[in-house]
Amino acid sequence: MKTLVVCSGGLDSVTLAYKIAAEHELTRLITFDYGQRHKQEIDYAALCAQKLNVPHLVVDMAGVGAMLSGSALTDEIDVPDGHYAEETMRVTVVPNRNAIMLTVSFGVASSNEDQAVGTAVHGGDHFIYPDCRPGFIDAFQDMQNHALEGISEIQLFAPFVNRSKADIVAEGVGLGVPFEDTWSCYKGGKVHCGRCGTCVERREAFHIANEKDPTVYADVEFWQQATNIAEDR
Repeated sequence: MKTLVVCSGGLDSVTLAYKIAAEHELTRLITFDYGQRHKQEIDYAALCAQKLNVPHLVVDMAGVGAMLSGSALTDEIDVPDGHYAEETMRVTVVPNRNAIMLTVSFGVASSNEDQAVGTAVHGGDHFIYPDCRPGFIDAFQDMQNHALEGISEIQLFAPFVNRSKADIVAEGVGLGVPFEDTWSCYKGGKVHCGRCGTCVERREAFHIANEKDPTVYADVEFWQQATNIAEDR
C-alpha cells in the first residue's frame, strides 16, 4: 500500500515512518511548519526522510498557526512542566491542528496517487487532544470518503491510536528506529528539557518498555517526580 506519512520529527511519527517502510511502500513524508516554538522537530523529520530515502515535503502553515492563538506551542505562553496527562497540558492544544494537517495530507496523497495517509496519534493523546481520539479518526475517514468520492480512495492509517507510548517505543526498537534522531520537547531548547509533558512522557515510555533512552535531557530526574516512578535501572 503506497502510504504518505505525516511526520513531525517526533518519536511516534518517525517510528510510524519506519513501520510503513518495513511493511508497505513509504512514498513520502509531509511535515507542517505551523509556527511551533519547537521548530527543530522539522529538521528531525528531514533527517528521517533522508535515512529512509523518500521525499520530504514541508508545508508552511505559519500564517494559519498565528491565527490559532491561545496555545503554548504557538503563543507567548509558558509550556507547563509535569506529567503529560495532567490538566495543565491542555494549554498545548492547537485548535483543529490534526484536522487541518490531515486535510492537506489527503489532498497531497490524492494528487500523488497514494493509497493511504499515516498518522501517529496514540492512546496517550486521548486525554488532552480531541483530534487524536478513535472517534475523530473514524469521522475524518468518513468525511474524506465523501470529499474524494469518485476521485481517490485513501485510507487513514492510525495503527497506534489505541496503543501506548511504551508500545511505540518497543515496536520502534524492533524496527531499528534511531530514537536519538527524534525530537519531543515542546520548549524548543538545544536539548530536551526533561520537564515538559512530552519529555516526561517520553522518558516514562522508555522506562515502561524497559528500553534504554538515548535522549539527552537538561533535567534527568524530574520525570520520576512527575510520574511517581522510582528509577531502578
